[in-house]
Amino acid sequence: MNKYLFPIYAIIIGIGIAFLTKKQHSIYTKLLLSFSGAFLLALTLFDLLPEVYEHLDAKRTGLFIMCGILLQIILEFLSKGAEHGHVHISKKDTKFPWLLFISLCIHSFLEGFPVHQHNDMVYGILIHKIPIAALLTSFLLQSKFAKEQAISFMFVFAAMTPLGTLISNTTDINTTYLMSINAIVIGIFLHISTTILFEAGEGHKFNLSKLVAICLGVAIAYFI
Repeated sequence: MNKYLFPIYAIIIGIGIAFLTKKQHSIYTKLLLSFSGAFLLALTLFDLLPEVYEHLDAKRTGLFIMCGILLQIILEFLSKGAEHGHVHISKKDTKFPWLLFISLCIHSFLEGFPVHQHNDMVYGILIHKIPIAALLTSFLLQSKFAKEQAISFMFVFAAMTPLGTLISNTTDINTTYLMSINAIVIGIFLHISTTILFEAGEGHKFNLSKLVAICLGVAIAYFI
């Protein structure tokens, strides 16, 4: 049951962080983002990638991973990078950001599929969603969107990953097709996590803190 609820818990925690940090981008949120990127990347390499290569032809696996990377590039073109912490919503804009909403929903829906066979992946998604939810909430609070729209945005966003997991668990999907979807998700995870890790820090002190957060994320992913 937790594999359905953990992504929702992540959104709730992220919303709480956004309120506690008073709608500002705190260094702690950025460090959590770095930790989440390293943790998600490590889990993908340790758990998800070997399983996919075991069930699919190597070249076909590589093709689907590349498709996932390209898909994420397209989604980020629509969302302006919200999946890895770059939320660009004008404070003066009153028009609902449908492209951002659709992009995040597609991303969240697909990332729920690997949880079907990899319970550890739910922890990677949990950690990944917390800083994203915090940053997204802070921007929504600063925008001029109606509260009903902002609440609906976060509610649907929270539901998409459990929906992907539910479909992968309850529908009779051929193993080859399921692994192909997982390979696409690997591409998505690789693009997001590496983008987070390779982004420039803010000064030497932050870079050192970021390095510690990254190493900690990899170590925890290895031992769970």
